[in-house]
Amino acid sequence: MSSNRTCAWLGGVALAATASYACLTFAQRSAAAQPPPAPHVLQLGPPTQPVNEPVPSATDASGRRTLMRVCADPNNLPFSNRGGEGFENELATLIAKDLGLAVAYSWWPQRRGFVRNTLKLGNCDVVMGIAAESELVLATKPYYRSTYVFLTRRDAGPRVRSLDDTALRHLKIGVPLTGGEGNPPPAQSLADRGLTSRIEGYPLYGDYTKPNPPSALVDAVASGKVDVAIVWGPFAGYFASREGVPLRMTPVTPAIDRGILPYEYSISLGVRRGETAWRDRLQGALDRHRAEVARLLRAYGVPTVETDDEGR
Repeated sequence: MSSNRTCAWLGGVALAATASYACLTFAQRSAAAQPPPAPHVLQLGPPTQPVNEPVPSATDASGRRTLMRVCADPNNLPFSNRGGEGFENELATLIAKDLGLAVAYSWWPQRRGFVRNTLKLGNCDVVMGIAAESELVLATKPYYRSTYVFLTRRDAGPRVRSLDDTALRHLKIGVPLTGGEGNPPPAQSLADRGLTSRIEGYPLYGDYTKPNPPSALVDAVASGKVDVAIVWGPFAGYFASREGVPLRMTPVTPAIDRGILPYEYSISLGVRRGETAWRDRLQGALDRHRAEVARLLRAYGVPTVETDDEGR
């Protein structure tokens, strides 16, 4: 598998649609590095088609903006769903109210091609969660930064803190996989350490006809099917709180593996490139509600990493 295929996946949130940042660093890997494991072929369910709904105009007859049209996934908790139960749904409502706008959604699964099939088509005007470094959009300042975590059971699980922990050589390690879109960072890091045989893959998208496909990996930790999982923090925090046994989250170290593969990401709102005035309006709303945004993230169990650039 080529490095371009491997870096096509970042995981979670809208990161699957913003691979350019990771690809820039991953492409610099030494030719002497151990090759990644063979690709896993996953059944992602029936092909997903865009929802055949009319796209409303964002402005009224006078040209005044009346709608905040949001690009979102209809089945991607804790971020968003059709029922409005995700923290990105709540954030959209908060910002729209501040700006005196109504909210309308354009639904599409958040995987590769998400930005191309929503924002760039003009079907919507803002992505509520995207890697701040993405070149696909014009981004606001990050409103949070999160990390991959080691997820284990509190009662009997191992205490893993680092990708270099020797205990990993004796454990079943659950990692998210994305089928034809390449290996995620955890699979690549484990392969580089000769731990391919310890990997238990779980499809990030799973059967998209069922709710919450990513929860299967967290369920596997709770049930003991795997000893430890490496999970994008917002997924881990949200689904772990809903398990019947207490689970432990430990941030993955190093934060940048081998100096080139990041495990922490800053997340922003994203608009079309060139729409600076619209981006600045959204930024103003974020700035005015920073404390409420922080409380919202805590309520959904999102583990955050404090950084100076986020103004905290």
